Amino acid sequence: MNLPNEIKIIRQKAFLTQEAFAKELQVAYTTVNRWESGKIRPSISAMKQIKQFCELHSIPFDDLQDAWIKKEG
Repeated sequence: MNLPNEIKIIRQKAFLTQEAFAKELQVAYTTVNRWESGKIRPSISAMKQIKQFCELHSIPFDDLQDAWIKKEG
């Protein structure tokens, strides 16, 4: 499980660019870019926003959640 890849998969399942995904999550485009490049990881509040996004668009969230938790340790 790869955290940056899981974020990218969620974005692509919604057919969004990084910029459009950032607007949906109310974060900067550079934030999404850094998540997907592995430079930074989403905060807890960002993960909650992504989870809500996934629920609204019927996109599975579990793989991203698992990758985020494993990266925690």
